[in-house]
Amino acid sequence: MATRKRYAVLGTGAFGTAMALVAARRGHQVTLWGRDTAHVADIRAAGENRRALPGVAIPQTVRLTADAAEALAGADAALLAVPTKYARRVLEGLRSLLPPGLPIVSLAKGIEVGANLTAGGIIRDVLGEAARVAVLSGPSHAEEVARLLPTTVVVASAEPALAAMAQADLSSEVFRVYTNPDVRGVELAGAMKNVIAVAAGICDGLGFGDNTKAALLTRGLAEMVRFGLSQACDPATFHGLAGIGDLITTCVSPYGRNRAFGEQIGKGRRRAEIEASMPAVAEGVLTCKALHDLAARADVDMPITTEVYRALYEDKDPRRAVRDLMTREHKQE
Repeated sequence: MATRKRYAVLGTGAFGTAMALVAARRGHQVTLWGRDTAHVADIRAAGENRRALPGVAIPQTVRLTADAAEALAGADAALLAVPTKYARRVLEGLRSLLPPGLPIVSLAKGIEVGANLTAGGIIRDVLGEAARVAVLSGPSHAEEVARLLPTTVVVASAEPALAAMAQADLSSEVFRVYTNPDVRGVELAGAMKNVIAVAAGICDGLGFGDNTKAALLTRGLAEMVRFGLSQACDPATFHGLAGIGDLITTCVSPYGRNRAFGEQIGKGRRRAEIEASMPAVAEGVLTCKALHDLAARADVDMPITTEVYRALYEDKDPRRAVRDLMTREHKQE
């Protein structure tokens, strides 16, 4: 059993709620913080997160608060569970409250548009290079984690002791945690698989079948590895939980927000219309924009990412995008 700690979970979305339960079941003192006072009050009154994770009871041992100072007071570690697009704003608001040296485990899987930073990069950019950062990724839909279905993830940190701490603190008989020293690879794999998931959803929306999905995952993984190599990542990372593991889950599961977003694109809806109607963030949409920019700068060929970008941001017809992928110049696998 890991040493009992005080964990602050920052973010009341589905995964933040699920990870609060993971930490609480390991015997840690957990405070779940959200900025929306009304939402926090509703969770407390209902005993469940009806907006993000309905039907999953939250035990009274998990404290709920909209007061960040209360959540972080005496904390031994924090889980940052906010989408990448909001991470900078949240961290800047909390900076004065974060105890120096507080270990922060990022749960986000995206790339910030403009700065082109992963969530871990944003933490260091806001808090300084001395920030103690780990990142957790892998096939881990909140709906299954919260319902105690066996799940396996990976945690990466430039500080081996911090990765080992997160592994010991969060592992259980239903939540297995591996460690990996390839921080950038783990983060990029988690971000890039969301773009491929949007493509998978487009295929579903167009009514394509298993052959198409299998080809997309295979060639999508090749694209992820190719970009990862350009960023000095370990290719083995992309063949592990953060890469192929998460790629499979997010491209086939009905829970996947990125796949669901792409499905609506495949059915003819526009990006802005879908974003306005979806309460949850599909990380792959903005990540695609950032990744398209990064790939151009690195001069890396990423045809699937390019076509997803054109479908999302240039209103390219999805059927034409698929046709253009299928009729590219012939080459060896």
